[in-house]
Amino acid sequence: MTGGPVQRMARTAHRDLRARRASPAGVHGWLIGLFVVYLVLLVWVVLWKLQMPYVGEGELRHAKLVPFAPTAEDGASEPAEVVANVLLFVPFGIYLGLLAPSWRSSRLAGVSAGSSLALETVQYALAIGSADVTDVVANTAGGLAGLGLIVVARRRLRERTGAVIMGVCSVFTVILVVAVSAFIASPVRYAPMRDVHIPVVSSP
Repeated sequence: MTGGPVQRMARTAHRDLRARRASPAGVHGWLIGLFVVYLVLLVWVVLWKLQMPYVGEGELRHAKLVPFAPTAEDGASEPAEVVANVLLFVPFGIYLGLLAPSWRSSRLAGVSAGSSLALETVQYALAIGSADVTDVVANTAGGLAGLGLIVVARRRLRERTGAVIMGVCSVFTVILVVAVSAFIASPVRYAPMRDVHIPVVSSP
C-alpha cells in the first residue's frame, strides 16, 4: 500500500509533538510564564496603582502597625480595600500550589506572607504608599484561599487538576492583560489616585 509507511511516520511524529507539548516540563514552563506575567501586574497594581513607576518624596513614608483599626495617623481599613487585597493574592496561592506541590502548607503560607511584607517594605522605602499590616494580613489570607482552592480542585479533578487549573489561569491572565491594556488606552482621562495620607484628628 503506497504511502503507508510515510503516513505512519507522520502520525508517529504528530503524536510525539503532542506528547512534548503536554509534557510536565512544557506545562511547568507555561505555568512559570503565566506566574511571571501575574507577578509583574501584581507589583504594578500594589506599588504604583497602574501609574507610571515613580519614587515619592517622603510624605507617605510611614507605617500602620495596627491592622484594621484606626490609629493616630491613619483611618480604619476600608472593607472594599481589604477584599481587593485578598482577591489580588488568590492567584498567588494558586500558582504556588501548582508550581510547588511538594511544599508544606506552612511554607507556602510563609511565602505569601513574606511576599506581601516585601511589597509593603518597598512601598515604605520608595515613599509611594503606607506600609500597612492590614495589607499583609489580607494578602496572606488571599494566598491561603488560593492554596485551599488547589486542595479542593485536586480532590475533585484528581489527575486533571493541572490541565484544568492551567487553562483557567491562562484565560484569567489574558483577560487581566486585556483589561489593563484597555483601561490604559481608554479615551477616559487616565489619572489614577495615589495613596493619600489622611491624619485622624481626634475631637476635643
